[in-house]
This record gives sequence, structure tokens and C-alpha cells, in this order.
Amino acid sequence: MPVNKMLLEAYLKKLKMPQAAKTYESLAREASDNNLDYEGYLLGVLEQEVNQRENNRIQRGIRQASFPVIKTLESFDFKAIPSISKPKLLKLMQGEYIKNRENIILVGSSGVGKTHIAISLGYEACRQGMRVKFYTAAGLINELLAAQQEYRLNRLEKQWLAPHLVILDELGYVPFSRVGSELLFQFCSSRYERGSLIITTNLEFPKWTEVLGDEQMTAALLDRLTHNAHILNINGDSYRFKQALAKQADVS
Repeated sequence: MPVNKMLLEAYLKKLKMPQAAKTYESLAREASDNNLDYEGYLLGVLEQEVNQRENNRIQRGIRQASFPVIKTLESFDFKAIPSISKPKLLKLMQGEYIKNRENIILVGSSGVGKTHIAISLGYEACRQGMRVKFYTAAGLINELLAAQQEYRLNRLEKQWLAPHLVILDELGYVPFSRVGSELLFQFCSSRYERGSLIITTNLEFPKWTEVLGDEQMTAALLDRLTHNAHILNINGDSYRFKQALAKQADVS
């Protein structure tokens, strides 16, 4: 290997520019074929490196979000659930609600696509460089209860505000203990006007007391969550059931 090439690759490694190390030779040939000047060639090398770093950052953010699966709005069948406003969701996809620290609450029966929409919004937020974290409501409470028992709840509180967006899925399916409800209230209250929440629930607001137990705490929680919130009521038959029937029809 020529000395200059060895030095160049060593410098690129030291500068932590792996993409430039992979592409500088092919880009040099392209520059020669297209009669690019040195600045044009250097710009091409740096663009490749910057684009790869940005993509790596986005992929890292998606992994750290802990989505159970990846869902996008492109794969959502709006015809199956006509009660959902596609223009409104497309506007929310732009992410202004996160910049304004607003919440989104998706209310509807099981299977109508609430989780699909929530993950799609979270995935798009990751692509825009936002920090996102996905929890099921029961999973979050279990994590909070464990932290409390291990005397690390105060330390965990500092992490609550780190994500720009937190997704709480399936609130309402399992009733919480009194302590669990109090911890959920503490979690949501700490993010009030300091970070965005997306909550999916199968319960209308008057029925939240069935899950949280205490009427006053439920009222106080709803007051915080619904202030400057986008509330989407999703009505319709089970989206998953319709998909299952469609697949069965295709097979037969």
C-alpha cells in the first residue's frame, strides 16, 4: 500500500471518519471523471461523512426509543378507520406539538390502530432528531415501582425529562395499585409543559378512575394531560381484525 494512502487512512481513522475512509477513493474517481476541482471533491467526501453520521444518529435514536415494532403512517389503512383525520395526523407528523411541549391522547377501543399511530409519530420524531421513549403504561409503572423499592427513584426522576417525547401505550387495560397510580401521576406531572406525551387508551376520560382509583388524583392528572393536548377519538371496528380477515380471504 502506498505511503500516502496509508497515512490518509490512518488520519481518517484518527479523526473518526469511517465513511470518508470507505468512499474517498471512489469519490476521487468520480471527481476525475466529472472534472471536479479539489473543493468539489472535498465537499463530496464531507457530505458522505455527514450524511452517514446523521443516519447513524437517527438509527441509534430509534433503537433507544424501544419501539416494540416499527410502524409508519404510510402503512396505515385510513380507509379501514375513516374516523381518523389523515390531514391532522400529517400535520402532527411535522413535530410542532413536541416543540410546543403539547400532548397527544388517542382514545378508542382495542384494535383501531392507536398503537400504530403512536409509534408512527414517535418514529417520525426520531427521524427529526428528537429523543423518544416508548413504554406500555403497565411496564412503566413496574419500572417505577422497582426503582422505588431499590431507593433509586430520585435518580430515575432526572431521566424522565430526557426524552422530548414519551409514548405511554395501553393505559386503561390493567388497573393499577394505589402506589402505582401515584407514581404514574408523579411521572406525568413532572413532564407537564416540559416534555410531550402520547397516550393511547381504550377508556373515555370519565372511566379513568376505574384504573387509577382516586377521583381527585385522576381529575388532577387529566387536567395536566389534556391542557393544550391534541385529543383524537378513534371510532370503528377492529383494524387488526379487518387485516386478519383480509389475509384469510387472500389465502382462500
